[in-house]
Amino acid sequence: MARLKEIYNSTIRPAMKEEFSYANEMEIPKLDKIIINMGVGEAAQDKKKVEAAVKEIEAISGQKAIKTKATKSIAAFKLREGQVVGTKVTLRRTQMFEFLDRLVNIALPRVRDFRGLNGKSFDGRGNYAMGIKEQIIFPEIDYDQVDAIRGMDIVICTTAKTDDEARALLAKFDLPFAK
Repeated sequence: MARLKEIYNSTIRPAMKEEFSYANEMEIPKLDKIIINMGVGEAAQDKKKVEAAVKEIEAISGQKAIKTKATKSIAAFKLREGQVVGTKVTLRRTQMFEFLDRLVNIALPRVRDFRGLNGKSFDGRGNYAMGIKEQIIFPEIDYDQVDAIRGMDIVICTTAKTDDEARALLAKFDLPFAK
């Protein structure tokens, strides 16, 4: 079992139940999934850029990634409908907890000039989204093999009904929110 899942079951669940005084055990918020998305804008000119992004996101997540395609054509961006524009992966269960553990304890401390995560990036339904400017903060990426620095979006989906519940849950998972 993943380390963070054991911590969630042993300490975070009872603390959340006491803090928000839930009547039922099933009301206690939990992590649902983590979505990692990497857009590759230069994919219109070079197909190898997408393949490199897929390899990197698969190394980071430990799971097979899918390619995302454009839903409509935009002439100003030289983009056609159905053209590959990025890659994404959805993590659940054990892989989700292991990725969150690596993100909090290894990757985020390696970010230059890190002052904490923005506490206002919740969507109103208990989900948190953040952007990372460079993929090289993850130890799975070999710096010498990287052809371009790409950013990525990470969305942490919870079963919390409000942003305050989700913020408390993620803070108990040691996500470093800015003060």
